[in-house]
Amino acid sequence: MHVHDHEHDTPRDVTDMLRDAGLRPTRQRVSLAEILFSQGDRHISAELLHEEAVAARVPVSLATVYNTLHQFTQAGLLREVAIDGNKTYFDTNVSDHHHFFVEGENFVMDIPGEKVGIGLVPPAPEGMEVVRVDVIVRVRPKSQR
Repeated sequence: MHVHDHEHDTPRDVTDMLRDAGLRPTRQRVSLAEILFSQGDRHISAELLHEEAVAARVPVSLATVYNTLHQFTQAGLLREVAIDGNKTYFDTNVSDHHHFFVEGENFVMDIPGEKVGIGLVPPAPEGMEVVRVDVIVRVRPKSQR
């Protein structure tokens, strides 16, 4: 597992980061990595990353963005946060933590790992191992009564 020192991530060359993760630093990967990792920890959907790439004049298709995000995730550079099975966010913070999901706003926020206590994790099925437990706490603004 790749652990990143987030304080010092940005000045470090993304090409080195990709190479360290075992990915060939193609122009598209480097461009997308620069957009992804230059702003500190963030949660981004493929669609939003594609919009940012287009705005930054990076010529990539949405399919390429999806593929690249999945490659980065498999390489341990991103963490996938799946919500409802149809909404997937990619998290640049791969440390142990959980998430608030703001309903109606499609917005994801971090919860530090130590703020969530998990009492009982079932033993993994035969031949399997538990990778991690993802907790998604759904929140919404209080209704103004």
